[in-house]
Amino acid sequence: MFNSSFKAIAAALLLGGSGLVVAANDGQSRANELLSADPQYRETWQGVVKKEERLPEWVMNLSGSAEQMNAVTEDGNQYLVGPLCETEQTCLNKRLIVAVSFDKKHAYGMLVEVPAGLPADKSPTRHAEYRFLGKPNEGMQGLLKEQLKKDPNWY
Repeated sequence: MFNSSFKAIAAALLLGGSGLVVAANDGQSRANELLSADPQYRETWQGVVKKEERLPEWVMNLSGSAEQMNAVTEDGNQYLVGPLCETEQTCLNKRLIVAVSFDKKHAYGMLVEVPAGLPADKSPTRHAEYRFLGKPNEGMQGLLKEQLKKDPNWY
């Protein structure tokens, strides 16, 4: 009796402990913290941007204003996904949606630029230019676009 209770408690602790590890990695990061948080993220992101031409400094270094990232699954793989803006004030005009795999081997981005001074009655969606980084497939492009649509100011 004691032995089976002990095993049940041990199993519960192990499962609970693994849940804490998942929770710790489940969207508790911000895009502007990734490169300093882990050298492997830095290496992966540098591999994405090094072949790109004319990228803004804030995109290359993932610096700027960022919100919390979320854990998302795409095609069976888990990613941390979140927005990054050049500044909080220019977020409607210049933003990057970043996705990095949990294994830190893949990273993708969607740079979204809307002309400055766009009248409030004009939809940013219709005037935006999209640039994908990291050669995302159609599924990943869709995931990045869905993340953008979650912004209440994006219509």
